[in-house]
Amino acid sequence: MKNNKWGTIVTVILLILSGIIILLAMFYFVITKEDAAFLEKKSMEETNTVTKEKDEIKEIGKADKTVNADEAEEIDNETVNASNNTGGNEIKAMDNKKVFEIQNITDEIFERMKGKSYKKDCTIPIEDLKYLTLSYYGYDGNTHTGEMIVNALIAEDTLQIFQELYEAKYPIERMELVDAYDADDIASMEANNTSAFNFRYIEGTTRYSNHAMGFAIDINPLYNPYVRNKDGKEDVLPVTAKAYSDRTTDCMYYIKKDDICYQIFTKYGFTWGGEWNNSKDYQHFEKIIEK
Repeated sequence: MKNNKWGTIVTVILLILSGIIILLAMFYFVITKEDAAFLEKKSMEETNTVTKEKDEIKEIGKADKTVNADEAEEIDNETVNASNNTGGNEIKAMDNKKVFEIQNITDEIFERMKGKSYKKDCTIPIEDLKYLTLSYYGYDGNTHTGEMIVNALIAEDTLQIFQELYEAKYPIERMELVDAYDADDIASMEANNTSAFNFRYIEGTTRYSNHAMGFAIDINPLYNPYVRNKDGKEDVLPVTAKAYSDRTTDCMYYIKKDDICYQIFTKYGFTWGGEWNNSKDYQHFEKIIEK
């Protein structure tokens, strides 16, 4: 009887333990399933949030690009208008735009010239000069916009000449007022700057150059230097152009008789310094007109 009693107790305990184990297993299964569902839901929500944020970023980027493009165009247009109205202080903004214009010397342009190309003793009235805005092909093959001041009597011819040079895609490296170099002719030449008016003497003399009256234009002066005989020796200006004084060598930037630059200038009545007898000014074209 005693053994049967203990056997019964053990059986009951085992049944209770089995029931507890089954309940724990069921509880664990339910909790694990809920956790998995929760994690899956959370993961989907995070994925949707990231996707939404990416879409918003893309939309913002598109909007920024549109605004920037519109603003750039508006600023560019305003700059071009300002350039036309003020005389080209924002001339670089006009690059890649074909433009050929003649205008009077404004107060703003004169401020840039005063004491430099237009010196205190300048004898030519400012009203006799014109400011030109000219498109040209740079050495990089792109369209650039330059500025030049010439005598009013040759302004129309000069405009036509540079239009034809542009149509011919004739390369010009730089075209700034000589005032950008404090009217230092040597510095302007060393920079290979194409320019015109500068109230100055002929180098080494006390005679005024035809540049002083706005009747002369220098084209790509570094590659087309001024060459003369001084004290029995060749003198080249600028001195940095010594390598380009030998005109028997080939260089695409040389001006030579009957080339396209020569033909266009002489077509409008200009003469070329490369044909002078006592010296050679390969950069130089001039046209003298008496009033």
